[in-house]
Amino acid sequence: MAEAEAKVLNEEESGVSLVRYSVENGVAVMTLNDPPANTYSYQMMRELDLAILAARMDESVQVIVVTGQGEKFFCAGANIAMLSEVTPEFKYYFCLHANETLSRLEQTPKLVVAAINGHCVGGGLEVALAADIRVARRGAGKMGLPEVSLGVLPGTGGTQRLARAVGKSRAIELMATGELFDFERGAELGLINRVIEADSSVAFLVEALAYARQFTAPDRASRAVGRIKRSVQTGAEIPFESALALERELQQQLFLSEDAREGLAAYTEKRKPNFRGK
Repeated sequence: MAEAEAKVLNEEESGVSLVRYSVENGVAVMTLNDPPANTYSYQMMRELDLAILAARMDESVQVIVVTGQGEKFFCAGANIAMLSEVTPEFKYYFCLHANETLSRLEQTPKLVVAAINGHCVGGGLEVALAADIRVARRGAGKMGLPEVSLGVLPGTGGTQRLARAVGKSRAIELMATGELFDFERGAELGLINRVIEADSSVAFLVEALAYARQFTAPDRASRAVGRIKRSVQTGAEIPFESALALERELQQQLFLSEDAREGLAAYTEKRKPNFRGK
């Protein structure tokens, strides 16, 4: 193994957490923690991968929020200094693992909200595109996929997820020009679900968490929310008849859930349901 690659791997021994993980009131928060730009390395992606698995396996987690540390950046993408030091083979496996990690996030049957607190460019936008819903702090930064300026393409799912979000022609134009745009323009394009007014990134996260909690018990059947997400994310990528079969299977899972029994009972009894996320 090359010395530079060994250095990348050995960073894990430093004890620095590049993804802060916490759970409160049914919401798991994953914070990309390498300010100011929160660029991701192999180590950060490994930590994000572990955090995603932890949230999957934790029955108390109903919704996942991904955000960035600090006031300036959600994430500026891959760590270019790291990539300049490693071999092409290492770059390939780094990108492969990053793709697998974001696919794991996208396919986890729990709603994922990207809380975009600052600039969200390159691989940072690719991380956000793997979320189900994106909220952003008004005036906090720009977004876009400018990899063409480096002579490469968005290689962590960006070409595919952006095309599915805004259409092929517009996606090609945005990536071929490398255009950066504000979050209001992102909302017009359908990339941002909601732009939130906030005086600081801390205040923004408070608002983003409040937004995320609306999808948790007792007010919302979070298991149903997660299966809706799973049905759409997977179903959109497979033949229609197979997608309908997937929908039926997920519905059957929900029919067996406590929340479905509670929801149906509450409806017939003309009362507000008290969901438990089970």
